[in-house]
Amino acid sequence: MNKRIDAHQHFWKFDPIRDSWIDESMQKIKRDFLPEDLLPLLIENNFQGCVAVEAYQSEEQTNFLVDLASKNDFIKGVVGWVDLRNVTVSERLHHFSAHKIIKGFRHVVQAEADDFMLRNDFRNGIAALAAFDFTYDILIFHRQLPAAIDLVNRFPNQKFIIDHIAKPNIKSGEIDSWKKNIQEIAKAENVVCKVSGMVTEADWNSWKPEDLKPYLDVIFENFTTERTVFGSDWPVSNLAASYSKVVQTLENYLSQFNTAEQNKFWFENANSFYKLNL
Repeated sequence: MNKRIDAHQHFWKFDPIRDSWIDESMQKIKRDFLPEDLLPLLIENNFQGCVAVEAYQSEEQTNFLVDLASKNDFIKGVVGWVDLRNVTVSERLHHFSAHKIIKGFRHVVQAEADDFMLRNDFRNGIAALAAFDFTYDILIFHRQLPAAIDLVNRFPNQKFIIDHIAKPNIKSGEIDSWKKNIQEIAKAENVVCKVSGMVTEADWNSWKPEDLKPYLDVIFENFTTERTVFGSDWPVSNLAASYSKVVQTLENYLSQFNTAEQNKFWFENANSFYKLNL
């Protein structure tokens, strides 16, 4: 059996105030999700490990994930949070660089103004990442892709990865402007794309694999199997599909590619991008 890495999932101890983004429509994920909940799913679906990504914006969350990783060796990497806008960002990055499990950082840009990634204070933080060889996860809605294109072109030596294929509106079937911007951002060779979070951008209750296919076609036409990785987005994905259903949907789509290409998607690209050293 070939190796697999889940390059995008979350852990949290549910806090109704801090986690207010989990609204009444999301009852399925209004509880704790910890390593002991994920491990059986990884084993069942032939994954050897995962990358844990921040779920709320605080250094406390970063430390929480580092602590979980120290106790669970299947957590192979952490994408944490640090305030990239702070003038002390280099000091904080130096502090976190002592934890080799931390591979990179992200900010919840989807909750910010559309021009957030153009701000000088944010870009100062992005510029500071390279000295520590940290990656950056781009979490945006599709309308924010033009600013992301500007960002990745401004920092050609920074390693970027797009979370959740930049969240197109799969539920409504809108694709044209997203497709145009994906074609553009994929030209930047320092950018990888996570095939993750798609089921929750579709209709949670009635999506079908055919709903995802046009978007997957765009991603693989532009990023190919050389610059794509798998991410479950568990447990958020539970809102629309089981872990196994997410995996099986991608397995079926990837069956058109040869074994070497599939291995890049499921394992090699994530291992290389996040320097998991597996």
